[in-house]
Parts: sequence; C-alpha cells; structure tokens
Amino acid sequence: MSESMEITEKNCEFTGLIESLGSNGEGIVHRGETVFFAPFTVVGEKVKLKALKVKNRIGYAKALEILTPADERVRPRCPLFTKCGGCQVQHLRYSAQLKMKSKTVADALRKIAGIDIEVPITVKSEFQYEYRNKLQIPVGVGKNGENVIGFYAERSHRIVPVMRCPIHPYWAEQVIAAFSAYMEECGVRGYNEVDGSGDLRHIVVREVEGNFIVTAVTAKNSLPYADRLAAQLKEKFKSFALWQNVNDGSGNGVFGKTFRLLYGERRFAGHECGVRFEAGPNTFLQVNRSVCRKLYERTVRCALECGAEVAIDAYSGGGLLTAMLAKQVGKAYGIEVVAEASECANGLIEPNKLEGKMINICGRVEEKLPEILHNTLADKAFLVVDPPRKGIDRGTLKAILQSKIPHVAMISCSPASMARDVGILTGALAETGGELKKNPAYIQGGLPGYYSVESVQPFDMFPQTKHVETLVLLSHKEPDSHINVNIEFGEGEGQISLKEVEKRAEARKPKEKVTYKMIQQYIEENYGFKVHTAYIAEVKRSLGLPMYDAPNVVEELKHPRPHPTKRMVAAIKETLAHFDFI
Repeated sequence: MSESMEITEKNCEFTGLIESLGSNGEGIVHRGETVFFAPFTVVGEKVKLKALKVKNRIGYAKALEILTPADERVRPRCPLFTKCGGCQVQHLRYSAQLKMKSKTVADALRKIAGIDIEVPITVKSEFQYEYRNKLQIPVGVGKNGENVIGFYAERSHRIVPVMRCPIHPYWAEQVIAAFSAYMEECGVRGYNEVDGSGDLRHIVVREVEGNFIVTAVTAKNSLPYADRLAAQLKEKFKSFALWQNVNDGSGNGVFGKTFRLLYGERRFAGHECGVRFEAGPNTFLQVNRSVCRKLYERTVRCALECGAEVAIDAYSGGGLLTAMLAKQVGKAYGIEVVAEASECANGLIEPNKLEGKMINICGRVEEKLPEILHNTLADKAFLVVDPPRKGIDRGTLKAILQSKIPHVAMISCSPASMARDVGILTGALAETGGELKKNPAYIQGGLPGYYSVESVQPFDMFPQTKHVETLVLLSHKEPDSHINVNIEFGEGEGQISLKEVEKRAEARKPKEKVTYKMIQQYIEENYGFKVHTAYIAEVKRSLGLPMYDAPNVVEELKHPRPHPTKRMVAAIKETLAHFDFI
C-alpha cells in the first residue's frame, strides 16, 4: 500500500513514519489528510500499523511491528506495560520523556491559549522508578467473579491484576499481598461496578518517613473482619494506621465523606523542605518527594525574587507550601476549602514556630482572597495557586484579575487546564457567547490590565507517565503610562471654555451597565410577557453584538426551545434599541 494513500476504514494495515508525540505520549503519523495516533511508538520509527478507528480525519492505530526502532526506544521495566494504564512512556529513554513533557506544555499554551513561549527542558526526577510515596489501587471482580486488585487499563474501568508495580517502592507489593491474603481468608469481595455488590472498592496507602497510613475504601458501612486485616498488615509493617473510608456513591471518586480509625495513630509526623508536618488519611502531599522539594523551593525563590512581603497560598491543602512561604517571606496566608486539610495546616504553626506568620483560612478562594487583600499590602503580595486537575474556577480567576496582585505563581498538574487559566489571566482568551475563545486583541507579552507570562517551568513529578507538573510565573501588566498635557481654561483665544468641557463631559458620560435582568424587566413591563436570557443572547448574537455588553451569565434553559418566537425577537430588538445597544 502506498505510504501516501488515505486510510478511511478500520482494520486497514499500513506503514508509517512517526513524526512527533502527542500530549498522551502517543506517536503521530499522517496518511493523506488523516492524522493517526499510535501509542507506544517513538519519533523517527518506521512502524507497521493497524487502524482501529477512523472518523473525521482523525484515527487511532495499533503498532503491529516496529520496523526501524529509534535510538530513544528502551526496554520497559514492567511486564504489564501497554496492558496496565498506569504508565504510557516506559518505552522512551528518560531524556526523551523530559523533552516530550516540555513540548506538551508548550503545545498546550500555543493551541489552547494562543501563547507562544519557549519552554525549557523539564526538571528531572532524582528517581525514575520507585518514586511514589502513595499507592491508590482499585479492587474489583474479574470475568469469572474472582477478586482483582490492580490498575485500570487505559481508557477503561477494566482492572488489570497487579502484584508489583515498578514506579512504587517494594512496600506497595507488601500491601497488595496483605490485602489479597485477608480477602481470601475472610471471604471479602471486591466491588462490582455493574450491580454495586461487594465490600472493598479501593486501597489507598501513604508512606510518611517509614510509617504507613492505610485506608480501606468500602462500599458498605462496615469492613468485615477488620481485625484480620490489621493482623495481616502487622506481619508486613512495624508502624501503620488502618482507616476505613465509606464510599457508597455510584461515581468515580475514590473517597467518600466518612473516615474511621480502626487501628494505630490518627496522624504521623514528617519533615519536608525544613517543615515539620502531620499527615492523616486525607492529607494532600505530592507523590514524588524529590521533585516536590525542587518545585516548592523554586516557588519560594520566585516569591523572594519578586520582593514579596506577604504570600497567599490558594488551594493550600495541608499547608506545607504555606509554611515554607511563611518561613522565608515572613508572613503567609493559606486558603483551603476542605476543613480537615485547613485544620491539618493549623497543626504546622506551633511545631514550626510560625505563630503570627502563618494564618490558615477555611473557605472559598474567590471569597477569602479579597478579604485578605483588604487587610494587607496588595502591592507587596505574592499569590500561589495550586488547584486540582480541573483547574481554577471562574470565580477565583475573576478575583485574581480584580486584585491586581503584582505576581502570581500557578502550579498545575494538567497542561490543558493550566493553558486555559493562563489564557484567561493574560487576556489571551475571552468569553464570547458563553464560550472561551482566543482573543483577537491579544498581543504576545500580555494586555494592559491583565497578566503576562514571565516564565514556564515543567517538573517531572510522574516519570514513566504522560503527566507533568508545571510552574508558571505571571506578572500584572499595568496600563500604558499617562501623558501629561498642559491646558489653559478660559474664554480667550487658545483657551478651552469650562462650559464646553462640561457639555462634552455630559455627552460622553458612561451609561449605566445594562444587565440581562434589566432587559427582562423592561420586556415584561412593556410587552406583558417574559423572555429567557438564552433568547436575549441568541438575538444579540444574530445582531453581532458583543456578549459582554450585558454582563450577567446566561442561564441554561431548563426546557430548551429551538428559537425565540417572532414576537419575542421583535420585543428583544426594540428593547435593545431602547438601551442603545443598536
């Protein structure tokens, strides 16, 4: 088959040259106008492929044979690689993994936000294997109803049985062995996602300086024969705590709301980056200690180099970074919505002698950030945002833009949500018709009144996987300087009449902001019927009007109609004319 021939159907076999890598670590190859994604391939390799799916000129292919291996290809350490979905790039030489992750970050900024910036090589991990201090593994049932402990296959909830995982230390194997023996001995069943039956859903373990926080996540209110599980763990570990978490929901979340201590200490003490801390079953800590240290130290250094006198750590979790900032900057506020995590952060104050320097506030960032800035020097503040994978919520982004804090450090584990949030903060993305789109007015370097990107640095928190942690430093871009003009007021020649100034000022006086609610009220009062905000938005879009002229968010229709009636359209247009929109 010709290498330029278009592939339009699945199951076709063809040969291709891998041109680049995608954000998931898969190889990219073009055939005609169709782009194919082929996992577990390397740039420069000639590969025999089989098309698995082709739609709208996008295809997915399976590598049948590597005809010409690349120099960057190495032998994966895990025998389950390609079957288990935990790792995506064990076949890549580590230096190539670092380059791939830098490219992933740069591509996300360019494609999503339209920001072109040079991204340096990803900061490497001290350990490429056995680096994880946390095990989170699902428990389910196999085809024949047998218990299965393992990791999900890629893009699936099918569990691949695992006894040993090379990116986890040896203790993870001991945990899996202990739970396997306990389940077999006591007849405990893995969770069945189909019918909701079974006992055990997940095993979550955190290692803190040789101590182990073990959490058994159950589908029911009780953990059968918990004493036997504790006995199995005692044979493996000298110091551990056993917790039960109850998750009786049907969603994909790991933890439910209820935690119960079944054995051992409630918390274990640890030291990280010069900070003494205590950890419980729901404490957030980065999974890679060596890279976490580099990331947090770089963040603190950014704050010091920016001349910060106070730091604000949004999404502060257990408070480790907040404490580091308080020690180095002098004063730091931590904002965290999860009450347990905020209480954990308060536990760092006394042992680290941070009384009066570290202040933890439980609440939503968009509500608490303005309150903090009202009582501190905003022009000397340094903001750190470390949100969950979904990114920063819109309310917080709005609060940041309104705050005009001079410097913002964003830590993100998702290049896509990072690029979106950076796009909003820089003005590269603007909301039009309820959708985020690239702003045609944006210029590289940032818009006045928004932020500009000073630096981007990826960190390899997750070797052997597609995931990457990124630190972005942003600086607020002030409006252009004012121009001084000397004017003489009076009625003589070369002077400007004060009456004329008053007349022009009145003519150019800004009009009151018109909201969707005002438009709705006017229509109801003058036409005798109500219209939904979605109908107003549709008419505005049809007239080519910018959506920000009516700043209220358009609600979703509870009972959607295809279009507003002609009567509604006429009333909306007349009302828009009344308010000088048209």
